[in-house]
Amino acid sequence: MIASMTGFASAGREMETGSVLIEIRSLNHRYLDIQFKLPEEMKFAEPLLRERLAAEMSRGKVDCRISFNRNAAGESGKHIDREALQRLARWSGEIREIIPDAASLSVSEILGWPGIFGTEAFSQQAMLEEMDKLARIALDDFSATRKREGEKLKAILLDRMAGIRRLVAEVSPKVPDLIASFQEKLVSRLKEAMVDLNDERIRHELTLFASKIDVDEELSRLNAHLDEMGRILQKGGVVGKRLDFLMQELNREANTLGSKSADIEVSRIAMEIKVLIEQMREQIQNIE
Repeated sequence: MIASMTGFASAGREMETGSVLIEIRSLNHRYLDIQFKLPEEMKFAEPLLRERLAAEMSRGKVDCRISFNRNAAGESGKHIDREALQRLARWSGEIREIIPDAASLSVSEILGWPGIFGTEAFSQQAMLEEMDKLARIALDDFSATRKREGEKLKAILLDRMAGIRRLVAEVSPKVPDLIASFQEKLVSRLKEAMVDLNDERIRHELTLFASKIDVDEELSRLNAHLDEMGRILQKGGVVGKRLDFLMQELNREANTLGSKSADIEVSRIAMEIKVLIEQMREQIQNIE
């Protein structure tokens, strides 16, 4: 399956020390860019979370947020670290010596200060194990969301590809007649200009010009690129960059088709093909 770079997932868990909520959001981006917003006391979990996210995505701008709320049950049996409290009071006094108007810390702010209950009150290893479990749940949902969105994008691309194939099929049968018709008009004008059509140089120029307005090769390459695109979509995985490259190739062929066209109908079809290619390119920007 292909996956979109756009996704969202959240997962929460009640622990002995409190409740934790993980939220993961992602948007399209050229490279992988992971940003975290974590409480100070949860910073230790960032390397683990970064590793999990990097294993999940190869491209995209990812925003990972964690909120942690302590509960009353988690506070039972704890004792304030008096040394930490005295240290905090000393810092507060030093600050007010320099900034007399500085506000004092409230009781709730003091109780929420990292380390105020001592290191024994908060087992980082136990919390890290819980965070790992929670991250896996969130990432499973995150992955499923991105793949569902990816399947929608795939359906849109297949629909636009079918539209281009129909337009190519519409042009292909007309190419020989268009070349013959244009040659006839050109020959007629040359006769009116009293040009010797048996002149080897004139015949060579007519043949060369006919090859310049022959768009059969461009039509064949358009179909070949669409075949490759279908193969990539069928295989799935991380395909965004390869699909983006194919959009450049398709657009190049469509431009050539339009520039070589000697018929207004072919020019119109070339423009419609370019519109479909641009619609696909916009969707591909969201594919990992």
